[in-house]
Amino acid sequence: MRIIGGTYKSRVLAEFAGNDVRPTSDRAKEALFNILSWDVVGASVLDLFAGSGSLGLESLSRGAAQVTFNDVAKASVAIVKKNLAALKLTADGKKIRVSNLDFSLCLQSQTAPYDIIFIDPPYQLDIGLKALEIIAQKRLLNEKGIAVYERDRAFEGEIEGLEKFDERKYGKAYLTFFRLQ
Repeated sequence: MRIIGGTYKSRVLAEFAGNDVRPTSDRAKEALFNILSWDVVGASVLDLFAGSGSLGLESLSRGAAQVTFNDVAKASVAIVKKNLAALKLTADGKKIRVSNLDFSLCLQSQTAPYDIIFIDPPYQLDIGLKALEIIAQKRLLNEKGIAVYERDRAFEGEIEGLEKFDERKYGKAYLTFFRLQ
C-alpha cells in the first residue's frame, strides 16, 4: 500500500498483516482522488474508520488543510501514528488529529463541519448507514462537503438529509458519494 499522489507520492505505508483489515485498493484510491481532485486542497477531512490512515494520509499529501484520523481499534491508531511518523508528521491537535473512539462517539463529539468525510468501515459490519445518519442529523458536512461511503455492494435506499449524487464500482468496492440536501 502506498500514497498515490502529491507531496508524499510513492511513499510506502505500514499496513496490517493478515486479512482482518481490508485497505482501500490503490486502484479505488486513485480513482477516488481523481474524482475529488481539487476538493482536497485546503479541505478539512475526517477519516472516520481510519485503519492504516491511507485515505487521510493521501488527503494530506494532496494538500488538505486538516485531517482527523479516527478508529476504535488501538492497533489501527498505532499504525496511523507509525505512518505519520514515517512521513515526519505528528498529531498536533490542529492540522492533524488522531482519536481512538467508536465512530458514533467521534461523530457526536464533532462541532464543526467537514469538507470531506471518508466512511470505510469493515464490510462485515453494516455501520456505515448509521454513520451517514449521524452526519446528516448533525450536519457535519459543509455546504459543498462530500461524504464518501465505501462498501462491498451498491447503496440502496435513502438517508434523510443527504443526497446520493454518484456511485462507482472498483473491483469489489463501491464508492458512494453524498452531500447535504
